[in-house]
Amino acid sequence: MDRKSKGHQKIEMIKMSNEINLQVTFSKRRAGLFKKASERSTLCGVDIAIIIFFPRKKDFSFGHPCVEKVIEDFICGNPPRDTSGAMTLIEVHRNSRIHELNMILTRVMNQLEIEKNRNAELKEIQKICESKCWWMGPKQEMRFSQLEHLKTSLEELKKKVTKEAEMIII
Repeated sequence: MDRKSKGHQKIEMIKMSNEINLQVTFSKRRAGLFKKASERSTLCGVDIAIIIFFPRKKDFSFGHPCVEKVIEDFICGNPPRDTSGAMTLIEVHRNSRIHELNMILTRVMNQLEIEKNRNAELKEIQKICESKCWWMGPKQEMRFSQLEHLKTSLEELKKKVTKEAEMIII
């Protein structure tokens, strides 16, 4: 069986020297490119614009819905219009995540409030203990007689601890 075509072969990418062949190839490639753009626009629901500048100061363009609209939206930063419902799905997911995070934040804030109340209660208990057990209070606020009494008590405690330690060692 003889092959009638050479099939897909690698060709060197250089500018064509024959102007007629160049024009024909350009026209075919341009038509194929515009056809693919139209298919993508229809199948994927996207806005698309293609502008081609030909060396002979000719320009060709394709756009869906139109080139000017797509370029204006691109320059102004306008989000694309939603034709597939994908943006709605994204927004629902985002709102769901925000709701979930708000619930977590509420739980954490409630826990923080509980801990603040507990801290206040512990401070009250500490104040009560300090008033009953004067030696637990800040030393800077003690009177001289209280400091002397504390010193004597600590010396006696030291003697007892030393005696007990010697008994354990022996």
